[in-house]
Amino acid sequence: MGSVVHLKKQINNSYSNLLTSVEDKLVLVEEKISSKLTSKVELIDKMADYHLRTGGKRLRALLTLESAKLCGYRKGGRDINLAACVELIHAATLMHDDVIDNAEIRRGKKTLNTIWGNQSSILVGDYLLSRCFEMMVEDGNLEVLKLLSSTSSEIAQGEILQLQHKGEIDMLEETYLKIISSKTASLFAAATKVGAILADRNLKYKEALEFYGKNLGLTFQIADDTLDYNSELISFGKKIGNDFFEGKITLPIILLYQKISNLDKVKLKSFFDKKERGNDELDYVLDLIKKNNIIDDCYKKADHFINLAFNSLSVFEESKEKEILKNLTSFSIERNF
Repeated sequence: MGSVVHLKKQINNSYSNLLTSVEDKLVLVEEKISSKLTSKVELIDKMADYHLRTGGKRLRALLTLESAKLCGYRKGGRDINLAACVELIHAATLMHDDVIDNAEIRRGKKTLNTIWGNQSSILVGDYLLSRCFEMMVEDGNLEVLKLLSSTSSEIAQGEILQLQHKGEIDMLEETYLKIISSKTASLFAAATKVGAILADRNLKYKEALEFYGKNLGLTFQIADDTLDYNSELISFGKKIGNDFFEGKITLPIILLYQKISNLDKVKLKSFFDKKERGNDELDYVLDLIKKNNIIDDCYKKADHFINLAFNSLSVFEESKEKEILKNLTSFSIERNF
């Protein structure tokens, strides 16, 4: 996969090109999101405003806009409306996620549930989803409505599946992939497929973009989970170990468990059986991960999905938009990307 610095530069260029391609429309997406989050209830306004100020790269919205552009959608504002809709689904799932994980920090700032409590966070997340469904109905396309509503359902199922296997140190890699396919990749797939639906392209192009988004999403989550155990990033000032402290079983731990001795397996299991884990235990796991080349193993897994995403775009004619989406498959090593 190359060095950290090289990858960071490469993927930042890919994101920058994507942003430049649809930046004018992204401004309108931000305005749409802001207007949809407005409420007569003061607490909702406060929490929504705080959420907007925490930022985020709006990657899913950008993918919707760029996919629509790739497919020839030029006139009208449906892409803006649906890009905003996709982002609201994502925002709602993050709010629910933070409650489930008891997360205290997101994007370097306190989470909503840390400030206003779990009950308010769950209800505001529900509010975002309800606003999103209003926007789907406003769009008036039954295919879009079916796609995004089923995606919301799939995300929820992924959350439940993850809860079902929480702390399961010998989790199958297949189960992990099912979880991230539902929780993360499904919304990426919907975001890109929406672009083809908007442009009224035939099934071949819809399926190609859906496949692209799904595999990009899988790569995104694998890379994200891997970075959380990459001890080399400590020198770059990146905080790692969040998943470990939260007791999440992700690909690095799954692959590590397959490689280590029985004695280390018992020790690793004891860490995840505990309610809380400490820095000394993280250091122990990071040392095992380094000795067993787990980071490289994870990136090799990600390479498979990168290639699938890249090749799925072959049905489209060469264009600037196609090149931007192809380059994006190199993928991110920054957690907030």
